Amino acid sequence: MPIESIFATPLIDHHCHGVSPAELDWTQFQALFSESYRPPPPGTNEFQKPLGLAIRAFCAPVLDLEPHVSGEAYVERRLRLGAAEVNRRLMRASGLDCLIVDTGHRSNAIHTFEETGDLAGRPAHEVVRIEAILEEVAASGVSAEGFAKAFTDRLTERARDAVGLKSIVAYRCTFAIPQTAPTAADVATAAGAWLKQARTEGKYRVTDPTIIRHGLWVGAEICRARKFPMQLHVGFGDPDISMHACDPTHFTAFIAEMEKWEVPITLLHNWPFLKEAQWLSEIFQNVYYDAGVILNYGAAESERILREALQVGKFQKFLYSSDAFGLSELYYLGALLFRRALRRILDGWIADGYCSAKDADEMVELVALANSRRIYPGIKEAQ
Repeated sequence: MPIESIFATPLIDHHCHGVSPAELDWTQFQALFSESYRPPPPGTNEFQKPLGLAIRAFCAPVLDLEPHVSGEAYVERRLRLGAAEVNRRLMRASGLDCLIVDTGHRSNAIHTFEETGDLAGRPAHEVVRIEAILEEVAASGVSAEGFAKAFTDRLTERARDAVGLKSIVAYRCTFAIPQTAPTAADVATAAGAWLKQARTEGKYRVTDPTIIRHGLWVGAEICRARKFPMQLHVGFGDPDISMHACDPTHFTAFIAEMEKWEVPITLLHNWPFLKEAQWLSEIFQNVYYDAGVILNYGAAESERILREALQVGKFQKFLYSSDAFGLSELYYLGALLFRRALRRILDGWIADGYCSAKDADEMVELVALANSRRIYPGIKEAQ
């Protein structure tokens, strides 16, 4: 008997971003489903990859097109309908319970988390990105000596109505850094050097490990006090990362300290480190993980990827996320591909006698809703 509860159960998207309100042309649309900073090679386009095929196959009918229309026809139809209508259709077809939105990336180019929730017709909650607040404070004209306090005050203020914090430490300086809190003197020295360079160049992108470590530990104190989880981005993402040092096992010492503080750590995306994330979720009570955006990028291989993500992982530690940014297509596909893959996996387990239909329904409830409600404060059953 096929397991259908995954299609009837709404999903908490525990890690996502706002969508673009812009009317996106051929080039702009493609840029939002590429992780590269560069355009595709001459004579090619971004539709010529698994995610491009999935957009043409599954999103096209939501926009009143036949499956597998050309990329050009898809973008043309999108422009005719208008971004607002496209976003409403795809977001509302995603079957979400609520959205937990990271607001720290290119926030001037996308809808706010409240607006994104309105498009989906569902409640939305904010996760505050630590590095974005570090950069905001640095750009405020603060002195090196006053930086630490100004950051603590600002992060505390921004976290007041949030449900969690997030760090992209792996992106900015990798996980292979010292994991203790830096001294006040070290923070002031590092802030002085960073502020001097940033003000000369006019760019406030934080990469200094001492500054980021300070942000992590201040954030950890807030998480401990507020019963927040801390999200950590792992692996797959922008091209300016040192992938080998984004293995989350490099961060075991910090994770262990957070376990003592009873701060949940949610490891995001994790490809190609899905096995490492599962191991950490097995040995630490406070570690949760997801497969995130890689299901969209894998598309036709999403079932195989999800199988890998569930090889030894605990069902009560696995979360759903799309990591959708900019395009409502990524919300819709994230939910669709996740549901299709999970149904096929659970159907197989039932057929093989590995679990009952009741067991499968319980797993769906955990992954879709219960696990996120357990660790994110204020995430209750949506009406």
